[in-house]
Amino acid sequence: MKKYFLAVDIGASSGRHILGTLENGKLKLDEIYRFPNGMENEDGSLCWNTDALFYEIKQGLKKCRDLGKIPVCMGIDTWAVDYVLLDEHDCPIGKPYGYRDSRTQGMDTKVYEEISLKELYQKTGIQKQIFNTIYQLTADKEKEPERLDQAKSLLMIPDYFNFLLTGVKKTEYTNATTTQLVDPETKDWDYPLIKRLGFPEGIFQEIAVPGTFVGNFTKEIQKEIGFNCQVVLPATHDTGSAVAAIPTEDDQALYISSGTWSLMGTELKKADCSLESMKANLTNEGGVDFRFRYLKNIMGLWMIQSVKKEFDTEYSFSYLCEMASKQTIPSIVDCNDESFLAPDSMIKAVKDYCIKTSQQVPKSEWETAAVIYHSLAECYAKTIREIESLTGKTYEKIYVVGGGANAGYLNELTAKYTGCTVYAGPSEATAIGSLLLQMRYAGCFKDLKEARNCVAQSFEIEIYEPENIGGKAS
Repeated sequence: MKKYFLAVDIGASSGRHILGTLENGKLKLDEIYRFPNGMENEDGSLCWNTDALFYEIKQGLKKCRDLGKIPVCMGIDTWAVDYVLLDEHDCPIGKPYGYRDSRTQGMDTKVYEEISLKELYQKTGIQKQIFNTIYQLTADKEKEPERLDQAKSLLMIPDYFNFLLTGVKKTEYTNATTTQLVDPETKDWDYPLIKRLGFPEGIFQEIAVPGTFVGNFTKEIQKEIGFNCQVVLPATHDTGSAVAAIPTEDDQALYISSGTWSLMGTELKKADCSLESMKANLTNEGGVDFRFRYLKNIMGLWMIQSVKKEFDTEYSFSYLCEMASKQTIPSIVDCNDESFLAPDSMIKAVKDYCIKTSQQVPKSEWETAAVIYHSLAECYAKTIREIESLTGKTYEKIYVVGGGANAGYLNELTAKYTGCTVYAGPSEATAIGSLLLQMRYAGCFKDLKEARNCVAQSFEIEIYEPENIGGKAS
């Protein structure tokens, strides 16, 4: 009898329910439900509609029931840094802000009044991103102190959904590290830092690692859905799950988790909290089995997604790539510039950057797309050089997982600019990583290496050789 496992993978633009089974040692996927997602403007603030998202989670579970494919366990992953505050009655307090909201502007200055950027990095190893939880909580403290006054619990977004399903509060480790409030040595909350910043210590929940059993569905959920299920923690930070699904047994492989964001890095056994690492703006996010995902956050396909939305005609990403590949515009933008975080018009933002830096200004949407694709590849090449300098290693391969594995033109450019062989796939790496960790919990795999080998055997991987495309960028 087949055993079904369920990954609920919720990204910044959509969510999906994917059932996984093992057949003859290979992982088989079945996407049974998909739904849209996105930040909504609520009274001038960018927020998540957590009620709608939880409704969609339950609708996908009902689809399992209707198909007669009842999972033995399930796991939920989402993006990082965002959270829900709960009061003494476990009711949400205020808005569930999204990381692109502007309320964190200037909050870094407030944090640095208590602790310098250098000391903060040495304590946490997390790169500065103005939307990190530490700055969001500072915004609560400065702008809406009543939120923290009322708060009894803080749950990251996937942990909040787990709580709604089970009634159990746990904070998953990989997502907790993105708060910039976790000690990389103890792997627990840095309570002296939390106290120093004036955040209420009691709101932070027990940290649990991927593969931890959270609980069964509550009786209310069982009645509504029609079955019971074990809820198990994957790496609830989607990048953590995606990295778990890299199809290689090399513990120090170079990867790009390519989607709305491009998360590029390698795995370390010990966090690098050095000044040199901080200057390169690399981060040490928690990974599976207490590995550290030593990576850089790069703006990613968000830029292309945003441009695509501005087109008068609906084009596929494949056609967009084809048209971009025919352009010759040489301009390059800094993908990590804050002007690209949440512009009203991405096309205008790219043009403005080119004007500001005295470069050729794109005259069409296709030239704009070409600038973005080349800029991403250039950013990847620069990031590799930084990682090689800091780790003392030389990388010949890059594993691209996630939706960007399907962006053939970008993968070609990545091979060209970096001089590395690019292994692209699987595209559903985040859901696969979630399934692997659930299956390991259930005893299907003895360790992560065996699970990753299963990925390599189960999915087709596209290979892009740099010598077939062009020389290594200087």
